[in-house]
Amino acid sequence: MIDTQLEGKNVLVTGGAGNIGAAISRAFAAQGARVAIHYLAQDLPTPEGAEWGHITPGTREAEKLARELGNGSFAVSADLSQPDGARRLAVAATERLGSIDVLVNNAAHCETPDTVDGLTAESLERHYRVNAIAPAVLTTEAARLRTGDQSLSIVNISTDAARAFPGQIGYGTSKAALEGLTRATALDLAGRGIRVNAVAPGPVQTGWMGEDLLAQAATVVPMGRVGEPEDIADAVVFLASHQSRWITGQVLQVAGGHAL
Repeated sequence: MIDTQLEGKNVLVTGGAGNIGAAISRAFAAQGARVAIHYLAQDLPTPEGAEWGHITPGTREAEKLARELGNGSFAVSADLSQPDGARRLAVAATERLGSIDVLVNNAAHCETPDTVDGLTAESLERHYRVNAIAPAVLTTEAARLRTGDQSLSIVNISTDAARAFPGQIGYGTSKAALEGLTRATALDLAGRGIRVNAVAPGPVQTGWMGEDLLAQAATVVPMGRVGEPEDIADAVVFLASHQSRWITGQVLQVAGGHAL
């Protein structure tokens, strides 16, 4: 039996109430960890001329998941698009948890259209605030709030769109910034015993692909299928576990061979 040494650990998962985030929360709870499930309490106004890429789970979904997980898990709200949102979240989670042993920066902003022709300074800023700036601040705050030499592992959720993906300019480049942040903070924090890694998912079925798109996507994945949220969650648990204790600054592509 592999012992991940995650039992009794305190985990903060941003965007932890739905789809990939919920799978990550469940995976840590299955290891005996206590999970702070971050969510966005209110619906954000839709930017003029744009549409959201996903529906954001709210209070009811987050609190329901917390009850399901048990073990002292709880839901905590914050708007990561706001300048002080990430800092407030780190402080609130630490007050409830006592410490943060694992931080998973999973929350993401994705809107369409996201092409070169539709690009605006405002749309870029919205993507970067949530996808790059908030994870940077949360990383800084988690390190600052750490007591003594307690363990701290940070896992950022990127995307293979960070390499190259047509029609996802703001989303893809903000995630590329997140991968750069992963390497930079890994080097800065290694001397303190803090590890920082990332997982880059390929096409994952989170409800946004209909049957035709699902079949089409499967043809471009060498392993012949799109991913499930659990595929990503298992990789995140590995990077947070004792088994990856000498791994830092890495971006692990979990994509069935897609976009190699």
